[in-house]
Amino acid sequence: MEETEIPVEEPIVAVVAAVPVVEKATVRKEGWTPRTEVGRLVQKGEITSITQVIDRGEKIVETEIIDILLPNMKSDLLMVGQSKGKFGGGQKRVFKQTQKKTKEGNKPKFATFAVVGNEDGYVGIGYGKAKETVPAREKAIRNAKLNVIKIKRGCGSWECGCKGHHSIPFKVTAKVGSIELTLIPAPKGTGLIVEPECQKILSLAGIKDVWSKTKGQTRTKNNMITACYYALRNLMGVKLQHVHNEPLGIIEGARGEAKNE
Repeated sequence: MEETEIPVEEPIVAVVAAVPVVEKATVRKEGWTPRTEVGRLVQKGEITSITQVIDRGEKIVETEIIDILLPNMKSDLLMVGQSKGKFGGGQKRVFKQTQKKTKEGNKPKFATFAVVGNEDGYVGIGYGKAKETVPAREKAIRNAKLNVIKIKRGCGSWECGCKGHHSIPFKVTAKVGSIELTLIPAPKGTGLIVEPECQKILSLAGIKDVWSKTKGQTRTKNNMITACYYALRNLMGVKLQHVHNEPLGIIEGARGEAKNE
C-alpha cells in the first residue's frame, strides 16, 4: 500500500496567523498625546513613579499614565452574574445581564467588575456596562486603572511577628449597604480566608494571608467587592507613628520604594 504525503505546512501557517496573540498592553510616550498636566509630566519624564501621583492627591483620568508607570499590571474579571437556562442556570459568570423591555423588544445589557494590580502594593477595581460583553470588559478594565490606589502591608498578627509584609498591619473595616467587611491580620501560611472574589482583589494587591469577618447580605456581590476595595483604601487613612513601622513590618506601595517619613 503506497503512502501519500499530505501537505500540512500551508494550512498550519494560515491558522497560526489568524490566531490573535494576547500581550500586555504597552504605551509609547511618543505616540501618546496627554490631555492633563500629570500626563504631560509623565511623558516628559519628570514623574517616574505612581507614588508621586498618588501622594500629591492628583486625579488620574488617563489610563496611559498607569500603563507607563505600572507596566507590570495584571487584570482579572470578577464573578458578579449568573448564567440563565434550565440546565446551566445559576452558574457563576463574569457578566451580569439585564434587560429593558421596550416597544421594539428587549434591549439587553452586560455589566462586569474588573480588578487590576501589580501584586506588590497597588490595586484598583472598575465597573463597566455596555450592550455587548467586549465593550463592557474594556470599560471595566479602563475604570479599574483609573481607580488604582496604594495600600499598606505588614504583619500585624500577634501569632506571627515576622516583621514581613505578607498580610496587613492592623484590622480594618468598611461598610457598603448592609455589608460590613472586616479584614484581620493573619500569620504566615494562613492564606486568604475571605470571599472568593475578594481573594482575587487581595491577591493582586500583594496580600497573601488574611482573616475576615462579614455581616449583612453578603450575596450582593457588587457591595461585597466595593467593601473589600474600601477596606484596603482605609489602610492608608490610618496614621501611625514611625516607631510602629519596623515592629509591624509596614511598607507602603511596592517593595523597594522609599517611605515617606
